[in-house]
Amino acid sequence: MRNSINDDKVGGKLDADDKKKIEEEVEKTISWLEANQLAEVDEFEDKLKELEGIANPIMAKMYQAGGGGGGGMPDMSGMGGDAADAPPPGGGGAGGPKIEEVD
Repeated sequence: MRNSINDDKVGGKLDADDKKKIEEEVEKTISWLEANQLAEVDEFEDKLKELEGIANPIMAKMYQAGGGGGGGMPDMSGMGGDAADAPPPGGGGAGGPKIEEVD
C-alpha cells in the first residue's frame, strides 16, 4: 500500500478493522483520483463525501472512546461567531454553581 496509518497519535488508537477499512477506502479513492483526473468538480466532491462518510464515524468513535490523544477534539463552538456572543469559558449553564459575594 502507498499510504498507511502508522501515526501513533491516530493509527495506534484505531481498532484493527477500522484501520484496515480506512486504509482500503483511501487506496480506492487514490486509484479513482488517478484514473479520473479530468472529472468534474461535483464528482470530486461526491468522492470526498463518500470517503468522509466512512472515515468520520470511525474517527468520532475513536475520540468518544478517549483515544484521540492529548485533550481530544478541539472545541470549535465559538468559531464563526462574534466573540461577544460566545459563552464564557467553562460554559456553565443555568444549572451550574453560583458564587455570591458576602459583605
